[in-house]
Amino acid sequence: MIARLLNRTQTRRELRSPAWFADYSLALAAIAIACLGVAMNYAATWRSLSFEGGDPWTVARRQAIFVGIGIVVMVVAAVVDYRVLRFYSTPAYLIILGALAALLRWAPEIRNARSWFTLPFFGFQVQPSEFAKLVVIVSLAAFVANHEGYLRFDTLFNAGLLLVVPMALIYLQPDLGTMLVFVAVAMGMLLVAGAQLRHIFVITLAGVLALVLVFSIDALQGPRLLSETQRNRLTAFLDQEFEPLEASYNLRQSQIAIGAGGIWGQGWKQGTQTNLDLVPEQHNDFIFTALGEEFGLVGGALLLVLYAYMTVRIWQIARVASDPFGRLLAVGILSMLLFQVFQNIGMTIGIMPITGIPLPLMSHGGSGTITAFAAVGIVISVGARRYAL
Repeated sequence: MIARLLNRTQTRRELRSPAWFADYSLALAAIAIACLGVAMNYAATWRSLSFEGGDPWTVARRQAIFVGIGIVVMVVAAVVDYRVLRFYSTPAYLIILGALAALLRWAPEIRNARSWFTLPFFGFQVQPSEFAKLVVIVSLAAFVANHEGYLRFDTLFNAGLLLVVPMALIYLQPDLGTMLVFVAVAMGMLLVAGAQLRHIFVITLAGVLALVLVFSIDALQGPRLLSETQRNRLTAFLDQEFEPLEASYNLRQSQIAIGAGGIWGQGWKQGTQTNLDLVPEQHNDFIFTALGEEFGLVGGALLLVLYAYMTVRIWQIARVASDPFGRLLAVGILSMLLFQVFQNIGMTIGIMPITGIPLPLMSHGGSGTITAFAAVGIVISVGARRYAL
């Protein structure tokens, strides 16, 4: 009798539309963070734009457009059955590799890197490496899903090849921050998929030794494996008294801005460091400093609560996913978002090196914002179809 009732309940669930099981609170949390990001984009740029005689709403308006597009993408990703992504993972992977390779040949150099294409007529910049994060998650999930439960070393090696090629192309841009995101994503997905701890330890140890070797070669004036900016940033992280001053200038100004916010902050548009434009790239990589200065510890804590809520919801969806592919998608996206939040906020307060990783849904940029919303939409799709056959 009980088994019959359970079967009947399961049948009713399967007959319902996925909309019944969609996690709308996850979408609302993402939208709330994005709206806060638009407000902080305005706060970080209005004074300097007004001083230059421009429209103070330029940056905030552009970010609002990105958020609007991102919400549409999130809805589409949530409505589409995530399992179709498995069949398009290989073409998407090859296309993104082509885009990354094309950057090195045709993209203009901006801020000492070839990371952006500029769209004609619109003037917007597209950063393929942001989309590559999501494409690699889908490709890796599609590959590993067939071996979930126990991953042999040869399977790990083949999975590593999926990462090595895009990481090599991103290294040549150069973009060390995005490479670190790929590593975090791979570690999270492979560990959940059943990789043995000794294999993870060996891979991690090899990565650490490679990083030490690269840094040591540069320090000994050998072949230049890191750009000058990357060397200076890593040195400034290890020694915050490092000169020249500009190598640690971003970190010092960031810490001053956050410290000036105190408990309650100085108020929206009232931050001294923010209004004086003392924190470079504040509306991009250092957007958290504007929030910390103008809304203080309370504002920073609220943002962290929203990120924590998203983390918990994504993890819950991963646990109840109906198949290994969906579970790995959710875990990969969780690893991506969680690492970026930790790295970005960590670098603003000095516990992590400055690597240029944006704060998801907060930092200015269309590629990153749309990618984050698309990732949230995919997770919602996974959760909405947890009773699907």
